[in-house]
Amino acid sequence: MRATRRTAATVAATTLATSSMIWAPTALASAPEIPPGVVEITKKDPDGALLAGAAFALLDTLNGTQALTGKTNADGILRFENVHPGTYRLKETDSGSPLHDLAPDQDVIVTPEHTAKLTIIDTFKPAELLVKKTDKKTGKPLAGAVINITPSTGGTGKAITLTTGKGGTATTKLPVSSREGTAYTGTETKAPTGYELDSAPVKITAKPAEKTTVTFTNTKKSKPTQPPTTPPTTPPTTPPVTPPTTPPATPPTTPPVTPSTPPTTPATIPSATPNPSQSTSTAPVPSTDTPSTPPSKGSLAHTGADSKTWLIAAGGLLVAAGGSALIAARRKKTRGEEESQTTS
Repeated sequence: MRATRRTAATVAATTLATSSMIWAPTALASAPEIPPGVVEITKKDPDGALLAGAAFALLDTLNGTQALTGKTNADGILRFENVHPGTYRLKETDSGSPLHDLAPDQDVIVTPEHTAKLTIIDTFKPAELLVKKTDKKTGKPLAGAVINITPSTGGTGKAITLTTGKGGTATTKLPVSSREGTAYTGTETKAPTGYELDSAPVKITAKPAEKTTVTFTNTKKSKPTQPPTTPPTTPPTTPPVTPPTTPPATPPTTPPVTPSTPPTTPATIPSATPNPSQSTSTAPVPSTDTPSTPPSKGSLAHTGADSKTWLIAAGGLLVAAGGSALIAARRKKTRGEEESQTTS
């Protein structure tokens, strides 16, 4: 009895387990599959030309692994087929051209049975511009020059300001929007110290991935004008009036003649009537001598004024001599009268 019960329980457990194992696989097999999608890439440049040989990769955004890779064909097209639906990261790994830069990464959403079409434009590589600043005469590099680089009329891009360094150079990159190149204009806005400003514009053509060199020159500032060393007008040919050759008056070397000193004793004048008893009165006789004029401290030049001086001196001598002779004659006459009275 007990054995029969155990056998029945074992059979029931086995049947339940077997039915469970058979049911589970039948449920999974009936789930529908998700159809894949497609990613189509067209590669161009700014001029609209199709670019072949550009390499791309689809990266799984969940784990960052690389899912699919490929390159554009001769028509510039790349198709990723049978892409499991989801979100991916599209990355360009090679532009396939020395003139073009890589495009930035972007996200791509893939949906079942749908083609995601993308147009990727690779910009042109910028031109490398080298600016040189030199002395126009000697070629010496000049630092401190300020140069403005601006796109020409109708061009694209932003203005760039450059300042030359110790070597007289400055470098920058210029955006290029065309395979044929982009036009720019360079203008000096500040000259190096001691040099004249040269504001004449210089034309620059920047081509993709090429190096372009442009040279600006300056002339030294002129020194301040020196005053002329010769008189501006020709002096007159007629010589100036010659001063008189007669030297200035000098005092005479010969001292003037001093007249003889008149007698100090007054002359005795006899009375009109000779009378021995009558006292004779004596009165001073006024001297007729003209006192000599003391010589002046200075004398005139040997001209007429000098002759007059000598004449005055000679006149003084004559007056003095005449006075002396008159006095002597009067004395002699007086002595003669006294002698005749004594005799009588």
